[in-house]
Amino acid sequence: MKKNLLHAISLALCLTVLFTTVCGCSQKSKTPSKETSSQASDTVDEDSKNTPVDITLNEVAHSIFYAPMYVAIEQGYFEEEGINLTLVTGFGADKTMTAVLSGEADIGFMGPETTVYTYNEGSADYVVNFAQLTQRAGNFLVAREEMPDFSWSDLCGKEVLGGRKGGMPEMVFEYILRQNKIDPAADLSIDQSIDFGSTAAAFSGGKGDFSVEFEPGATALETEGAGYVVASLGIDSGYVPYTAFSAKSSYLEKNPDVIQKFTNALQKGMDYTLSHSPEEIAEVIAPQFKETDMETLTSIVARYHQQDTWKENLIFEESSFTLLLDILSESGELTKRPEWEKLVDTSFAEKAAK
Repeated sequence: MKKNLLHAISLALCLTVLFTTVCGCSQKSKTPSKETSSQASDTVDEDSKNTPVDITLNEVAHSIFYAPMYVAIEQGYFEEEGINLTLVTGFGADKTMTAVLSGEADIGFMGPETTVYTYNEGSADYVVNFAQLTQRAGNFLVAREEMPDFSWSDLCGKEVLGGRKGGMPEMVFEYILRQNKIDPAADLSIDQSIDFGSTAAAFSGGKGDFSVEFEPGATALETEGAGYVVASLGIDSGYVPYTAFSAKSSYLEKNPDVIQKFTNALQKGMDYTLSHSPEEIAEVIAPQFKETDMETLTSIVARYHQQDTWKENLIFEESSFTLLLDILSESGELTKRPEWEKLVDTSFAEKAAK
């Protein structure tokens, strides 16, 4: 992942130079009169108030886990804030971060651990987190049979289909194991070779004794009788800063009003999510998940709702950042501990929460 990110930084620098050169060549040499300039300025200012701002958001995955964001989209909250939003799925935090660094995306939505990695690698225009969406892990441990008395010690000596090394799903899983006095490297076998979206199919096909699954994978395995949810990583890990919205520091500096409007729309989506029933939420976000039937969609929303998945005020607190660094350190992924103030800006979420 780190090689990909370094490559992306180089690409972003090249794009910046190219953009500057093209813009510089396209400028007209004629200087307008003061009167013409003033009239044009007034027109531009007036038009800018009414013209929606185009924003490309790259999400790490398209999941019901992120319901408040889809509520904000489907309820038109971004349009209300004057934002024309384009949503792109990156299929991996490394790919989402690459899109942000290269300028392909304005805002990224991913695990905040990736912002730590790029900062520690020396990125000059590093990526800053400005709003936290989820405060618990969104995955579940699936077994091959029902285990009403499941204990994490039941994993000892077993094979588990895990997540990508250095990613939040895998690190939170290992964090839980350590909290239960289990050595992730010695006491069980964790298969990290299977692609993020393929673990459910691999488990259904006979691979592994347990699998760590996001929704709708966990529910799908239960529905087909191929597996049973025996534990929630979100509950057993406690509150962790699992996913956050972030942008390059230069983008935050140049576009504070845009980021504020974006955060305002997210807060509206969160307010709706926390004040409505799973049935109502499922109905709103259904257009985002056309392949999922309403009963399953409602069931998954209810599961996330019940475990207090979503952060009420979007503020990425310092204590959460410290916990993130602790998890990274325990996983052997942290080279140095950046300061909270460097990688987190709470001003937008604080204002949106008022």
